[in-house]
Amino acid sequence: MGLHTKCLIIGSGPAGYTAAIYTGRAGIVPVLYEGMEPGGQLTTTTEIENYPGFENGVDANLLMASMKAQAARFGADIRPGRIAEVDLSVRPFVLKDDSGNEIVAETVVIATGATAKYLGLPSEQKFRGLGVSACATCDGFFYRKKVVAVVGGGDTACEEATYLAQLCSKVYMIVRRDVFRASKAMQERVAATPNIEVLWNCNTQEVLGDDAGVTGVRILRKDGKVFDIKVDGFFLGIGHHPNSDLFREWVNTDANGYIITEAKSSRTNVEGVFAAGDVQDPDYRQAVTAAASGCRAALDVERFLKENVTK
Repeated sequence: MGLHTKCLIIGSGPAGYTAAIYTGRAGIVPVLYEGMEPGGQLTTTTEIENYPGFENGVDANLLMASMKAQAARFGADIRPGRIAEVDLSVRPFVLKDDSGNEIVAETVVIATGATAKYLGLPSEQKFRGLGVSACATCDGFFYRKKVVAVVGGGDTACEEATYLAQLCSKVYMIVRRDVFRASKAMQERVAATPNIEVLWNCNTQEVLGDDAGVTGVRILRKDGKVFDIKVDGFFLGIGHHPNSDLFREWVNTDANGYIITEAKSSRTNVEGVFAAGDVQDPDYRQAVTAAASGCRAALDVERFLKENVTK
């Protein structure tokens, strides 16, 4: 017989840890699996300037370590590893971790986040957190009055570029086609922003840098010309992939794979299964909104258990 828990939380970003804090305080004694990236996407950045309550900013890893410690203080059973097998057909739900251990859960909170899409360049990975970023609203502040590049031609790239243009002296957009994929409204916004320069028919060949971080980008144009541009930051604007694949057999998702939740709640189409954080949020993707949705999920779990599970 495997471990039995009233609430299994899958994921350890702000959503997962907040859900664990709230369910722990409610006496539910949740089990939380940290997953492949303990602490979530935030651990790939350095300092967070816009998380409420930290006047001078806060180190991302320190913030996540504090959330983890707070969840543990309230009784959360926090475990390394990931959930590898899922059966959400019958409640209580039966799941297995990557070591083959079975978990029987009355409720499940999916807080597995979303993974930013990268180009796959070795140089891009080398400078992650040292000038390479997938979140303009997270890291744009560090590039005030500097020059940056945004790669991508869709709505995400246009949004990132126009946001950065308010902070930076110049923004290059690296677009592999000769047209944008973005909506007309977003295209017009880019066109109306004087400090954005679009480099059409271009692919990023290499992110350039030194020990201090990114210094430029080597670009290959469609006509075969290779040239370098000097930049201080390199932003990915090619979208995110929600980490929902494991659950799609049972849980409804939208066309892009984001889990669909009911109205303002965290409820999915499966009774007793809840979703929080970036795995169900294609729009905001902020630490503070993820934490808030983790709170909602915990309160929804508490109500569900009171109504459906006898002690």
